[in-house]
Amino acid sequence: MRTSDFDYDLPREMIAQYPSERRDESRLLVLRKDGGPFEHRRFRDVLEYLRPDDCLVINESRVIPARLVGRKAETGGKVEVLLLEPSADGLWRALVRPGARVADGTTVVFSEDFRAVVESTLEGGKREVRLLAEDDPLEAVDRVGKVPLPPYIDREAEAIDSERYQTVYARVPGAVAAPTAGLHFTEELLERAVSSGVRVARVILHVGLGTFRPVSSDDPEEHAMDEERYELPVEAADAINGARRAGGRIVAVGTTAVRVLESTADEGGVLRPGSGSTDLFIRPPYRFRAVDALVTNFHLPKSTLLMLVSALAGRERVLEAYREAVATGYRFYSYGDAMLII
Repeated sequence: MRTSDFDYDLPREMIAQYPSERRDESRLLVLRKDGGPFEHRRFRDVLEYLRPDDCLVINESRVIPARLVGRKAETGGKVEVLLLEPSADGLWRALVRPGARVADGTTVVFSEDFRAVVESTLEGGKREVRLLAEDDPLEAVDRVGKVPLPPYIDREAEAIDSERYQTVYARVPGAVAAPTAGLHFTEELLERAVSSGVRVARVILHVGLGTFRPVSSDDPEEHAMDEERYELPVEAADAINGARRAGGRIVAVGTTAVRVLESTADEGGVLRPGSGSTDLFIRPPYRFRAVDALVTNFHLPKSTLLMLVSALAGRERVLEAYREAVATGYRFYSYGDAMLII
């Protein structure tokens, strides 16, 4: 496999810049791995493809408004800090722009009671910063930070993004990007799923910057994934293992849920609860141990996410589905439409 094997043509105007009017009104392309014609539905129809004892696995990670814009305390020069993840002793790993002009030791002021000190330079262009606030630094981030929209959304964050670039079940702050497959679910849709006998398991994987890092080599094996923090609670592992024993299918909502499940499953597909970090890179050929079906959005050409989806459904079948989606006017990427792979 070469990275170029996962390329496809996408007109720029098909990249969604805003969410659909209603979450569950997004379009849904249904792909059956064993062949047959593609089905074109609305996302609210997804429950028609689920059975009692199937288990939906959702990611409760919550996006933090991680984009902080401030000024150097000494000169007033503009500085942008993108928080990536917390490290030891109250420090955060971050990207700082313009990085070459921000020396270690620089104080960046975001508001009267909130600032950051750039402590050190790390590998890969990352920096370590210390957040200083009169109250909880995360509360200060919530007050002054902006939603870190992906680079292919060509606009500044607006009020609508505070709600819609967040799943309805987001609970645990820590992500710098949304687990976007879950953006299509409404509370009503989840309630209907449970009422019909579908189990719901809740996991956490905090999406990091590596999700958007392109594969720069044409040999995917040379690409190193960034680690992302995850948690598989005991209750979630029990629900998933119970669904498997009852003959149900494990339906991951998003590639983030896939990475949690495949990182914590043993060779027999049994889930072991726990927490940690994973740099698992799923690409063809890969034997899935825990996942039977996937709800996902449409991903960038030559991306690690497109490779993961291709590992589940087959590269040629997935690229055929993408050509179908382009031809029939689907909306792509984070705010775009969805696909169900069975």
